Amino acid sequence: MHESHKRSILKGVTWRIIASATTMIVVFFMTGDLAVVASVGIIDIVAKVFFYYLHERTWGRVKWGVLGTEPALEKQCVCDCHVGENKPA
Repeated sequence: MHESHKRSILKGVTWRIIASATTMIVVFFMTGDLAVVASVGIIDIVAKVFFYYLHERTWGRVKWGVLGTEPALEKQCVCDCHVGENKPA
Protein backbone atom coordinates (compact mmCIF):
# COMPACT_ATOMS: atom_id res chain seq x y z
CA MET A 1 0.00 0.00 0.00
CA HIS A 2 1.34 3.40 -0.94
CA GLU A 3 0.06 6.49 0.85
CA SER A 4 0.28 10.07 -0.42
CA HIS A 5 1.94 12.80 1.60
CA LYS A 6 -1.42 14.63 1.83
CA ARG A 7 -3.13 11.55 3.29
CA SER A 8 -0.37 11.15 5.89
CA ILE A 9 -0.69 14.80 6.84
CA LEU A 10 -4.50 14.67 7.11
CA LYS A 11 -4.33 11.55 9.28
CA GLY A 12 -1.84 13.32 11.52
CA VAL A 13 -4.00 16.43 11.82
CA THR A 14 -7.23 14.57 12.62
CA TRP A 15 -5.54 12.39 15.22
CA ARG A 16 -3.77 15.39 16.67
CA ILE A 17 -7.09 17.21 17.20
CA ILE A 18 -8.37 14.30 19.27
CA ALA A 19 -5.13 13.71 21.19
CA SER A 20 -4.38 17.41 21.83
CA ALA A 21 -7.92 18.06 23.07
CA THR A 22 -7.42 15.23 25.53
CA THR A 23 -4.08 16.68 26.67
CA MET A 24 -5.54 20.18 27.06
CA ILE A 25 -8.47 18.89 29.12
CA VAL A 26 -6.07 17.07 31.45
CA VAL A 27 -3.87 20.19 31.75
CA PHE A 28 -6.92 22.32 32.52
CA PHE A 29 -8.06 19.97 35.29
CA MET A 30 -4.55 19.90 36.73
CA THR A 31 -3.86 23.64 36.57
CA GLY A 32 -7.13 25.48 35.96
CA ASP A 33 -5.04 28.01 34.00
CA LEU A 34 -6.19 28.65 30.42
CA ALA A 35 -2.88 30.32 29.51
CA VAL A 36 -1.01 27.14 30.45
CA VAL A 37 -3.60 25.07 28.55
CA ALA A 38 -3.08 27.20 25.42
CA SER A 39 0.73 27.05 25.66
CA VAL A 40 0.82 23.31 26.18
CA GLY A 41 -1.78 22.80 23.44
CA ILE A 42 0.14 24.74 20.81
CA ILE A 43 3.46 23.07 21.58
CA ASP A 44 1.76 19.66 21.71
CA ILE A 45 0.07 20.08 18.32
CA VAL A 46 3.09 21.36 16.41
CA ALA A 47 5.61 18.89 17.83
CA LYS A 48 3.44 15.81 17.60
CA VAL A 49 2.11 16.43 14.07
CA PHE A 50 5.70 16.72 12.90
CA PHE A 51 6.82 13.54 14.66
CA TYR A 52 3.70 11.63 13.59
CA TYR A 53 4.36 12.55 9.96
CA LEU A 54 7.96 11.33 10.21
CA HIS A 55 6.79 8.14 11.91
CA GLU A 56 4.17 7.42 9.21
CA ARG A 57 6.54 8.10 6.33
CA THR A 58 9.24 5.91 7.89
CA TRP A 59 6.83 3.00 8.41
CA GLY A 60 5.56 3.52 4.86
CA ARG A 61 9.00 2.43 3.64
CA VAL A 62 9.07 -0.72 5.76
CA LYS A 63 7.71 -3.74 3.89
CA TRP A 64 7.73 -6.09 6.88
CA GLY A 65 4.26 -7.24 7.90
CA VAL A 66 2.39 -5.69 4.95
CA LEU A 67 0.07 -8.26 3.43
CA GLY A 68 -0.46 -8.46 -0.30
CA THR A 69 2.90 -7.01 -1.31
CA GLU A 70 4.22 -10.18 -2.90
CA PRO A 71 4.66 -9.91 -6.67
CA ALA A 72 1.63 -11.20 -8.54
CA LEU A 73 2.15 -14.61 -10.08
CA GLU A 74 1.00 -14.93 -13.65
CA LYS A 75 -2.02 -17.17 -13.95
CA GLN A 76 -1.18 -20.41 -15.65
CA CYS A 77 -3.78 -21.92 -17.93
CA VAL A 78 -4.16 -25.64 -17.32
CA CYS A 79 -7.25 -26.18 -19.46
CA ASP A 80 -7.30 -28.09 -22.77
CA CYS A 81 -8.43 -25.05 -24.78
CA HIS A 82 -4.88 -24.24 -25.95
CA VAL A 83 -4.12 -27.58 -27.61
CA GLY A 84 -0.83 -27.49 -29.46
CA GLU A 85 0.48 -24.42 -27.64
CA ASN A 86 3.25 -24.51 -25.07
CA LYS A 87 1.50 -24.67 -21.74
CA PRO A 88 2.73 -25.44 -18.26
CA ALA A 89 2.82 -29.09 -17.34
